Amino acid sequence: MSEQLAALVALALHEDLEDGGDVTAAATIPSEARARARFVARDAGVLAGLEVVRTVVRMVDPDLALKELATDGDVLEPGTVVAELAGSTRSILAAERVALNFLCHLSGVATLVAHYVEAIAGTRCVLRDTRKTTPGMRALEKSAVVAGGGANHRMGLYDGILIKDNHVAAAGGTFEATRQALAYVQATGRDLAVQVEVDDVDQLREALSAGARVVLLDNFDLERMRQAVVVCREEREYVYVEASGRVSFDNVRDIAMTGVDAIAVGAITHSAPVLDLGLDWAVVTASGED
Repeated sequence: MSEQLAALVALALHEDLEDGGDVTAAATIPSEARARARFVARDAGVLAGLEVVRTVVRMVDPDLALKELATDGDVLEPGTVVAELAGSTRSILAAERVALNFLCHLSGVATLVAHYVEAIAGTRCVLRDTRKTTPGMRALEKSAVVAGGGANHRMGLYDGILIKDNHVAAAGGTFEATRQALAYVQATGRDLAVQVEVDDVDQLREALSAGARVVLLDNFDLERMRQAVVVCREEREYVYVEASGRVSFDNVRDIAMTGVDAIAVGAITHSAPVLDLGLDWAVVTASGED
């Protein structure tokens, strides 16, 4: 369990339980009561988030027994049992909502990604995420993107260089910003990709002349995108071309067909609807073994 995940789960549990615990369970359920319950998919989709469920269960009650019956990336049908949980009834109830909040959200991300990936099937293009993620949940959401068949862009500002319009303005132009970034990588010896966001073909040519080999076409229409791909393919060295901006499920295949290598879609993390999963009781006993 990573420290970051443990801290996130601890915060979520404290938000639900604070120092008083589950007062409803304490008032209505004997402390010795035992139960067995199942995490079940209500809708079709793609599973993601089992690591978080595992962490929630462990932190609520190490004596709870979690049996995983599926893995992240599995395609779910309504009624698919994802996992079984057995032990203290009170503990199961304390873990239920926090575990489901994570599981439903992350599975929703994976499911939306899978829909986009299916839409561009048969092209050379991959679907990539962005930094438009829920604060504190970036690593989990990016893991869900992979579970859904997508690919990760940089994790944050620390592990990849992406020159955007504000960097260009501050550096004195696209050529200069690109030159400085490439010089920084060479001087530091760090293994950092240098990607340059461009707004038009003229700016693209400027970036390429400065040595850019990874570019991001921002808000290009389809015709300009095709033209930009041709310009990049004319280069002696291969240029990795990514598209972003105003991407939707309706136009993602058209964008992929222009010949770009990747499409960045912020909506797959910031606007994914949850996938409905629930916890169904299998056995409840007043005491003794479950």
